[in-house]
Amino acid sequence: MRQIERRVDVTEAAGMGESLTTAATVTLPDPEALGAPPVVCFAFPGGGYCRRYFAFDPPGFPARGGQAGWHAERGWVFVSCDHIFVGESDSPSQPGLLTLEDVAAVNAATVEAIWSELVSGTIADDFPPLEGAVRLGIGQSMGGCLTIVQQGHHATYDGIGILGYSARHTVLAMPPGTPRAPAAYVPRGSPSVLVMGEPPTDANPDFTSRADGLPISTWGFHYDDEAEDVVRADMVDYPARGGHPPVWASATMPPCAVMMMSPGVVAPEAAVVTVPVLVAVGERDVCPRPMSEPTAYESATDVSVFVCPGMSHMHNFARTRERFWTRIGAWGDGVARSTLTAR
Repeated sequence: MRQIERRVDVTEAAGMGESLTTAATVTLPDPEALGAPPVVCFAFPGGGYCRRYFAFDPPGFPARGGQAGWHAERGWVFVSCDHIFVGESDSPSQPGLLTLEDVAAVNAATVEAIWSELVSGTIADDFPPLEGAVRLGIGQSMGGCLTIVQQGHHATYDGIGILGYSARHTVLAMPPGTPRAPAAYVPRGSPSVLVMGEPPTDANPDFTSRADGLPISTWGFHYDDEAEDVVRADMVDYPARGGHPPVWASATMPPCAVMMMSPGVVAPEAAVVTVPVLVAVGERDVCPRPMSEPTAYESATDVSVFVCPGMSHMHNFARTRERFWTRIGAWGDGVARSTLTAR
């Protein structure tokens, strides 16, 4: 298993009249571990996080390179990607002009560029071409929103995993007794208004402090048994974190993220998805009614739902994260076998 860093020119896809690139990390398995057909999984992070979210190991966990390493150990090629204006990807001079469609188009271009290297055998000198490979896309939170938009417009993947995002109405999980904020309807195409430090909205909520100084929303982001120092590093001054984010985080996100919690915001794209869908959430997460999620995917004939116990919204910090990954792995391998049969 090894990692290869890539930068992808997405100037044309972004369409902003300036040169822009995105950052991606390709985690390759040992060639002999590849499945038949090979599985390539492209992963996109949530708002306030970067691609390293998929590759870090909190204290007390085995050092295996996080989710990316875990799947690579089992034969998957795992590609962790930063959205534009996230992590180590470039920042446009006018990020407020980005739409959900723009970010999804950039993500599609990132996928196609890495995919081309993988199927042609040029990703590494001693790594074989991935003939007949199956292409999966997974996205956590904001990444799930954008994966739905990407699949609806570009039909990039053979299967999509929507992790911690509701295609019907994403609602921030808060402790019992916390007043529920009213739904914020933000029409698609509206000027983006999400800026760090602006007044609260559903997508940029008021993270009121608890007695221990952590935001009250910590309950919905991190489960009770997670290491306090890691939780504090993640949640204090979330999402900007004073401009000094930990390795798994990003101090910036596309301003159009303000729309991702508007009810029905991705309904048109979800309704035209035809590939298999996995909806996977923690027991304390942003899907108020997980078992109703399949109704959003009206054209899909294969929609699975998994609710992982002992887990809040930030799945890869949870003590039960390997159980979560196991479910994703079983789903993805099933999609690969089904795709092979259909070819």
